[in-house]
Amino acid sequence: QVQLVESGGGLVEAGGSLRLSCVASGSIFSIVAMGWYRLALGKQRDMVAAISSGGSTNYTDSVKGRFTISRNNAKNTLYLQMNSLKPEDTAVYYCAADGRNGEDYWGQGTQVTVSS
Repeated sequence: QVQLVESGGGLVEAGGSLRLSCVASGSIFSIVAMGWYRLALGKQRDMVAAISSGGSTNYTDSVKGRFTISRNNAKNTLYLQMNSLKPEDTAVYYCAADGRNGEDYWGQGTQVTVSS
């Protein structure tokens, strides 16, 4: 089992920045990829950014050039640096991890609200 705990959400004005963190614990050796997803009101949960165990990254088009996913293996922590935030980035952001046997792990989510 893997436990994921997010932090760093909050209220920010448009154009501002936030950094989300996700601390992983438990069977972290089994994680093959991690990512950030978001769920906005009235929409489905979508992938925002992902990073593989090899360090390859992938972003949804709407955040390219503004968001950066990274990780600190020594701290078992995944980050999402969000710059130039827009009101449409408002959502609950979830940290997710994929296990080597196909398991999916999710954090509890952290609210990001961007005011116009």
